[in-house]
Amino acid sequence: MTTTRKLRPATQLVHAGTLRSGFGETSEALFLTQGFVYDTAEAAESRFKGEEPGFIYSRYANPTTDMFEKRMCALEGAEDARATASGMAAVAAAILCQVKAGDHVLAARALFGSCRYIIETLLPKYGVDFTLIDGSKAENWEKAIRPNTKALFLESPTNPTLEIVDIAAVAKVANSVGAKLIVDNVFATPLFQKPLELGAHIVVYSATKHIEGQGRCLGGVILSDKKWIDENLHEYFRHTGPGLSPFNSWIMLKGLETLPVRVRQQTESAAKIAGFLADHPAVSKVIYPGRADHPQADIIARQMTGGSTLVAFELKDGKKAAFDCENGLEVVRISNNLGDSKSLITHPATTTHKNLTDEARAELGISDGLLRLSVGLEDADDLIEDFDAALKAAK
Repeated sequence: MTTTRKLRPATQLVHAGTLRSGFGETSEALFLTQGFVYDTAEAAESRFKGEEPGFIYSRYANPTTDMFEKRMCALEGAEDARATASGMAAVAAAILCQVKAGDHVLAARALFGSCRYIIETLLPKYGVDFTLIDGSKAENWEKAIRPNTKALFLESPTNPTLEIVDIAAVAKVANSVGAKLIVDNVFATPLFQKPLELGAHIVVYSATKHIEGQGRCLGGVILSDKKWIDENLHEYFRHTGPGLSPFNSWIMLKGLETLPVRVRQQTESAAKIAGFLADHPAVSKVIYPGRADHPQADIIARQMTGGSTLVAFELKDGKKAAFDCENGLEVVRISNNLGDSKSLITHPATTTHKNLTDEARAELGISDGLLRLSVGLEDADDLIEDFDAALKAAK
């Protein structure tokens, strides 16, 4: 699509990056191929030298995946991107491609369990030091930064307690030593938060979540400026092979077309359900970025344009009440996934964050009574009635 006008996100998510073959297909083409052929030996040589544009091998790049990457760039406001086989492949590649033995990585301690594994367990195996801090306070980043810090990593909102980190403030700390700030933007989605505009250098997504949105396949994406990708990620990506399959890329492209419609509806429902839960006598605490009582509402107002499809809430009577609530739900399903068209609920202490120590979970506010709800596309009133019945049974 060629236009001289700046298009709004919903339009970009339908048209951006589209590459049509000679058949002029309406839907994006699915190029299920491992490799590509060349007209001559000279053409192959030129392609491998980078003198002639084109594709070489689908582990490096693929036309369908290229469309997905370009569409994500248009939405995120990034110069370049690489799509990966999963969200964790994106996180791992974004960190590992730019560090070496003797470097230091600084991260917020409020992270998804697998992200904590990369920081705490994987990096030290290769001689990379790390520090985990309470990322909600900007001064903690300033105190922990070192001259050899190469990367800073955070989620905001965090998983599962929906804590907020001041991205602009952390970006300034990273810039003070020439380090790169990586932001996992999954919970906010690219519609409600723009980390690159706030000063972050790299953004990662688990495309498995809201981008795919219907529970079908895995994927991830890393977005940044072209210079960083060329100098750090490009060769790592080519030689370690974390690329997204063409089929999954095509599914992601289709998911992006409906992303604004889905996320808007899910967010409206999440706010309504959060209000119901906040007034329920069995609930001791509700955390939702769209509520005025969120502890970091001032930062949310500065860096987010919408709430979230996620709600965290704590039941007064601990693990038994949480399990009884989950087991009593009929519409909402128990699953550790999120961002799906179906509403999903999980008990983080025994699932996504079970490998953390009791002390680490306590630091993060992950109590035995905490539940994380990912709101889907069902009618909000049906979901409220489902929770009303389940909470009565739990009581």
